[in-house]
Amino acid sequence: TRSLTITSDDQSMFEKAQGEKVTLPCAFELSEEDEGPLDIEWVLIPADNQKREQIIIMYTVDRIYNHYYAATTGRMQFTNLDPKSGDGSLDILNLKAADTGTYQCKVKKAPGVQSKKIQLTVLVKPARTKCSIEGSQEIGKDVTLKCMSQEGSPLLSYDWRRVSGTQNLPAISMLNKNTGELLLKNASREYSGTYNCVASNRVGTDECSVELNVTPPVNTAGIITGAIIGTLLGLSVLCSLIFCCCKKHREKKYEKEVHHDIREDVPPPKSRSSTARSYIGSNRSSLGSMSPSNMEGYTKTPYSQVPSEDFERAPPQNPTFAPSKVAAPNLSRMGAVPVMIPAQSKDGSIV
Repeated sequence: TRSLTITSDDQSMFEKAQGEKVTLPCAFELSEEDEGPLDIEWVLIPADNQKREQIIIMYTVDRIYNHYYAATTGRMQFTNLDPKSGDGSLDILNLKAADTGTYQCKVKKAPGVQSKKIQLTVLVKPARTKCSIEGSQEIGKDVTLKCMSQEGSPLLSYDWRRVSGTQNLPAISMLNKNTGELLLKNASREYSGTYNCVASNRVGTDECSVELNVTPPVNTAGIITGAIIGTLLGLSVLCSLIFCCCKKHREKKYEKEVHHDIREDVPPPKSRSSTARSYIGSNRSSLGSMSPSNMEGYTKTPYSQVPSEDFERAPPQNPTFAPSKVAAPNLSRMGAVPVMIPAQSKDGSIV
């Protein structure tokens, strides 16, 4: 008994670039025995068998439902606006890498049921490819040209070509198409020029360029000597600055100490012994002008001890001692009278 059949070609694998559009075919034919309602479903089969299939779009009872899968909302649609005409193909717009997976078309019209699986792979074109040079660009040295794409689905392939001069790669060169490295051994001036790298995969290409300039070896001995001399000069300048700072600091410290010290040209304070001598000397001069009658008060004064500094204070009033009232005319009336001059003994007493 003839029943519903899917008539699409046998292509079951599609490879597209990110951002492009793909049409997954699902054409079918109905038979007279198929009398039930027509149902067309597109489901996404996850790579993990533990997960359930996800319906992404469906046609049933003359109506389209496409809100089941949020990741594809607005990007998926039936190719034919009237799928019951026999075309249940699916269009996916603005492809993304996440759209990679297995899609299945199911067509039901009782008693007929048919399905078809299609594998879709969304590839990313190479992008943001960068070129660089590794190694010393000196004559006789080995130089490596590197090329790497920041984006792009595997498998990426790299190819180098020279775009200046002879436009041929040096004879002594080794290219690794998988890593994008080009090794130039024993470089010479003839190696100088512009090199171009092309990164490619099944859906696109991207490229970058680099300029190689091979020069004679640098005089490393002169550079080292200059560096040593410069270092020594810098150290000498630094030491000079430190010495000046220390000297200035010492000068400031010395000035501060001198400011707080006692000046050497100021005479020292009088001692007690000098005070006592000055006191005794003054009394001697006073006694020399006194009469014997006025000596009575002084003979009673003890001089067994050296007067202290407190003796310089004003002495208390003594009614029997008034040296300031003794005058020379009193002595003339008495005639020639011998005067006794007090003297100081070793122990400090008056004799």
